[in-house]
Amino acid sequence: MTLTMPTATTDTSPLMTAVTYQRVSTKEQAAKGGRDEGFSIPAQRKANHGKAADLKAKIVAEFSDPGYSAKTMNRPDLQRMLKYIKTHQVTYCIVHKVDRLARDRLVDLQIHSALIEAGVTLISVTESIDETPSGTLVHGVMSSIAEFYSRNLAAEVSKGLIQKFETGGTPMRAPIGYLNIRKHDEQGREYRTVEIDPERAPLVKWVFEQYATGDHTVVDLLAAVTARGLTTVPTPKRPSGPVARSGFFKLLRNPYYIGIVRYRGAEQTGTHEPLIDIETWQQVQRLLDSRKIASERRRSHDHYLKGSLFCGECGSRMQLDYPANKQGIRYAYYVCSGRASKRKNCTRRAVPVGIAEQLVADCYQDIAITEAEYAALAAQVEAAFDERLASRSQELAELAKNRERLQNESDKLLAAHFADAIDLETLKRHQDRIRTGLADIDRRLANEHDQHEGPRKHLGTALSLLVDCANLYARTDDQGKRLANQALTDGIEIDEDERAAIRLAEPFAALVSAPASADVRSSSTSSIVGDAGLEPTTSSV
Repeated sequence: MTLTMPTATTDTSPLMTAVTYQRVSTKEQAAKGGRDEGFSIPAQRKANHGKAADLKAKIVAEFSDPGYSAKTMNRPDLQRMLKYIKTHQVTYCIVHKVDRLARDRLVDLQIHSALIEAGVTLISVTESIDETPSGTLVHGVMSSIAEFYSRNLAAEVSKGLIQKFETGGTPMRAPIGYLNIRKHDEQGREYRTVEIDPERAPLVKWVFEQYATGDHTVVDLLAAVTARGLTTVPTPKRPSGPVARSGFFKLLRNPYYIGIVRYRGAEQTGTHEPLIDIETWQQVQRLLDSRKIASERRRSHDHYLKGSLFCGECGSRMQLDYPANKQGIRYAYYVCSGRASKRKNCTRRAVPVGIAEQLVADCYQDIAITEAEYAALAAQVEAAFDERLASRSQELAELAKNRERLQNESDKLLAAHFADAIDLETLKRHQDRIRTGLADIDRRLANEHDQHEGPRKHLGTALSLLVDCANLYARTDDQGKRLANQALTDGIEIDEDERAAIRLAEPFAALVSAPASADVRSSSTSSIVGDAGLEPTTSSV
């Protein structure tokens, strides 16, 4: 709002006062030419000043709303103007056109009523608007025309956006990692498209890859990628800045990164280049879903056996503890968590870490297979794959046929929805059904395909790991030992007699007979702990 200071005058004729109101609809219009008001508002102001001079009225205040729709009353300077005319003597409210003030008949009625109540006459520079019957008629007609123009424009824009969506385009601002750009074709016609942002796309890809490992929380990953330089895309009204936490969660959930455009609740395969492969995206969604139910916890691995050892007496996980003897010297032990928390009536004694390490290392001797056993198992696996492929050729053909049918049905449903033949709720229900069917078919086709390429090689590699697993385990570092325990086993039990039994994970359990428990060494720890005592007396054990 701009106020005009009164000037001294000797004219005794009644003073005619006026306020002016200017508006443009979009932020882009308001920012053209590098000016806060663009080009249109100054032009409106100039015309309004000319009209005030013709009326011999002094402009006492000016109000401008750059980038606000005329279909709502929620405009800051409009509200200031309506308050101003209630407390000041104003003769005229001058606008360039009626549609600058309102493009909705209800809004126009509210504003006009407020003007009449304050004794203000509405004046249009380009239209014959006044309080006479003919002027009131023109006002009503122009108000209806303004509303028609606004609604028709909105319908045409919506139609264009829907058409763009149906053809795989992006009818909205692209997410971080992409840029909305304008180009020109060979005939010089402008069109809008989306391209990968060379600055932000690598960081977005890194975010998905890191989260898919399962080693990071969303909060930690947001801090890490912010430190690497990920920021939002600047706009005319908002500078670039760090990504908000809520926006970061939306980024991880957005299917746009795998080539799917979501608009008005519907989804369509886009023409833009995907940033993330489907496998990585699906892994991220599974992690987000699982951690939504069980909140994320940061784990610190103090020892590579932590999480892999279980009590052979009660089945509870064994936890790492550092009790002290009478001399205050601390030793590392694995203790039964059921006994330590008194949740179970377990009598399992604590196991020194050194004993546990040797028990597990020797346990790998029991799951090792010979070269001859490996060759025999590998031959059985190959024969099973070949037999299965031959028996499922007809089923694969049926899956491909069903996939094509579902895709055609999806295209018809989209066309029917945008033709107003079915509502959004019905579309979403059928799209969910089709999406589930397509996902199931794609999964089954992918499984069938992968089972004759990747799994053959992977199972052969897995079996070969068992051939020399004891030596490999002994030579690797602590991180390698942890990974081996997590990959090859579902847990290692240590009973009261300090006999270790390893539970093989799949597919090893199905391919190799379970090993017998191994009595690796006696429970005496005198050579490790010394004369201070076998098991220090502590409240935790």
